[in-house]
Amino acid sequence: MTRLPLDRTLCVAPMMAWTDRHCRYLHRLAAPRALLFTEMVTAAALLNGPRERLLRFDPSEHPVALQLGGSKPENLAAAARLAATEGYDEINLNIGCPSSRVKEGRFGACLMREPALVADCVTAISNAVELPVTVKCRLGVDDADTDALLAAFVETVAAAGCETFYIHARKALLSGLSPAQNRSIPPLQYPRAYRLKAHFPQLEFIVNGGIQGLEPVRAHLQKMDGVMIGRAAYHDPCGLATVHAGIYDNPAPGPWDIMAGYRRHMARELAAGTRLNDMTRHMLGLFAGMPGARRYRQLLSDAVRLKANDLSLVDEALHALRRQAA
Repeated sequence: MTRLPLDRTLCVAPMMAWTDRHCRYLHRLAAPRALLFTEMVTAAALLNGPRERLLRFDPSEHPVALQLGGSKPENLAAAARLAATEGYDEINLNIGCPSSRVKEGRFGACLMREPALVADCVTAISNAVELPVTVKCRLGVDDADTDALLAAFVETVAAAGCETFYIHARKALLSGLSPAQNRSIPPLQYPRAYRLKAHFPQLEFIVNGGIQGLEPVRAHLQKMDGVMIGRAAYHDPCGLATVHAGIYDNPAPGPWDIMAGYRRHMARELAAGTRLNDMTRHMLGLFAGMPGARRYRQLLSDAVRLKANDLSLVDEALHALRRQAA
């Protein structure tokens, strides 16, 4: 089967504990053409754990990429085969996560110090599946943080067959900072990502980190092949819809349009046994800034009522919004 090249102009970043299949369903309603990503899934978890649950996604999520974590080429290859069988559109290798747990497992950002190993992982995955194999990384790690080292990393990994790099435009500090602090304390350095693209014009580069709003996105697209939005998309799905509409020149769905589709999803999932809280937690930012949004969030955060898995709670929260808007 011949696969069309993926459009990576707009991507929604993989975010641990956030971009599960319900979150991705909501983001697909907001941004019909964006490339969506799973949370990072370790190869070991796929091979030894509940793979059906970890790999499950709705067909409407296409195009959707599976982000893998690991450093053993044979395990990553086996995990990629499972993902290909399930119908994912891309395999992305996480070389950017700065958590101590990931560092102890010898994957994530610490692997930027081992480009030859990353190249071996890319080769193994590429030989195992007929899918694009991509890498998401930082600008550097700790004191290994120069343009020359970054270019050498990209050159080595690209020689193994990786043609697309997602660049979080910060370095990672693996000692003394938490993952949350690593998302804000190391300064953003977009010009370094731009220089990387200029140095390797034949490769595809998508910039990530602190991006929100249509005008910054348009500015990045003058220099890079695509943008990847993370927490801004999660906290404001309508903002994601606005960015998507601006890029693709089509009308942006409003929060009520998105909610109508997501409510149908929730009804189906509740009937299949999914917990209500697994879905409502992703929609708290959908009506941000609107009258009644605070009461809406309060209702959807009621742990006792959520436990009952009664969709009428969602309807009550939406009614509170309509009453304020009237």
